[in-house]
Amino acid sequence: MTVIDEVPVSSRAQVYAEGWQSWSPTGWYRRDDVAPRPAQTWEHLMRFRPGASVAAHGAQGEGLLLVDPGDGSAARVYCAVDATVAVPSIRATWRDEHVVVDATGAVRCWEVGGDAGPGPGDGAGAGAGAGTNAGAAALAAVGARIGAAAGARTTAVVPRVWCTWYRYFEAVTAADVRENLRAIDALRLPVDVIQIDDGWSLGTGEWTAPKPAFGSLGATVDAIRHSGRRAGLWLAPFTVGASSGLARRHPDWLTGPAGRNWGDDLVGLDLTHPGVSEYLTEVFTCVRDTGVDYLKLDFLYGGAVPGVRRDRDASAISAYRRGLQLIREVMGEGAYLLGCGAPLLPSVGLVDAMRISPDTFHEGGEDGPQGLRGRTSLRARAWQHGRLWTTDPDCLVARPQFALREEWAREVFAAPGVRGFSDRIDELDERGIRLVRQLLQGAPE
Repeated sequence: MTVIDEVPVSSRAQVYAEGWQSWSPTGWYRRDDVAPRPAQTWEHLMRFRPGASVAAHGAQGEGLLLVDPGDGSAARVYCAVDATVAVPSIRATWRDEHVVVDATGAVRCWEVGGDAGPGPGDGAGAGAGAGTNAGAAALAAVGARIGAAAGARTTAVVPRVWCTWYRYFEAVTAADVRENLRAIDALRLPVDVIQIDDGWSLGTGEWTAPKPAFGSLGATVDAIRHSGRRAGLWLAPFTVGASSGLARRHPDWLTGPAGRNWGDDLVGLDLTHPGVSEYLTEVFTCVRDTGVDYLKLDFLYGGAVPGVRRDRDASAISAYRRGLQLIREVMGEGAYLLGCGAPLLPSVGLVDAMRISPDTFHEGGEDGPQGLRGRTSLRARAWQHGRLWTTDPDCLVARPQFALREEWAREVFAAPGVRGFSDRIDELDERGIRLVRQLLQGAPE
């Protein structure tokens, strides 16, 4: 790390540190706040940045860090020079009455705003994720600048989505999708997209082979499109299981470790390998020809993990973008691509929407005991909406069995971006249906 700046600050000073990917902790930090750090190797791989050390003290951003001195003076921004090639780690450490900023590579520095003064919620006790008015305004200006430079894909049309994941998980079937499609029609819910999440295929390396237990993907997509809605599909195209058939057949396609899921160790694909390019072209041609034109692309960080690649001149980031560009080319400009578990800054200009927080809960925690894990990042990243992409705050879960539904509903209603929910419609009580209508219709709670 090389020291690049020392900023005089007041006791109100805060630092915004952007995480590496969708699930990475992101927020505003004061002097005494303790930023999250990985406790285990898998957590480092899947929630932080693989291959990058995490500072023991202070706050660390991946490609973007902002210091709000807290005294009305201009905020200072530190940003990757070209996030399509390299994203440096940037660290802020309090030292006496200064914040010292250092970085692992070249960054662009500039000042934004000033003389805004403290605003509502400013001052001690606001906590991580609660930026000042001046800081929020600075991030909005930063977002406009980054988005313009990277050709961000922004649109006034925000999709309204029903998703299978938080009710059916990997046990989803075509019959489940059809049942809920009928219920959506019967209740006249204004849903634009029916998205089939994880569970429709045989798994990593077999993305276009539906599980026999699921049923006919083609017939299900036809039913969705016949209803006048877009058909959406979940895939994790850049990550495979180490014991999958694809990994065993093509060990030369693999790069570095990417964590663990689906009962297997995960490995990233070498997106510079011609064989991988042919494989991805085949997969997404099949998906496109099935009639799907809305994709939730998950675990995308796997395309940017450290490792040996066929093209030795390509960085992990440029390789990642090469893979994402291939999907865009195959699916076409009209397709809607939503990134998830995706390196943030390197994705600008290539996706239409981006998940900006971890999952609300995982299978086995359906009643909400794990808490609202994404709340801090969700609030902190609101500035990205309409500047870098359409933000995705994750799905509303409106069934009465979800113990935190009221608290989570308030977060989702307050967040901009994709309007999605994930319940079996027939299991919703009167309150749940009212919450869903409010979400889809944009009505305040």
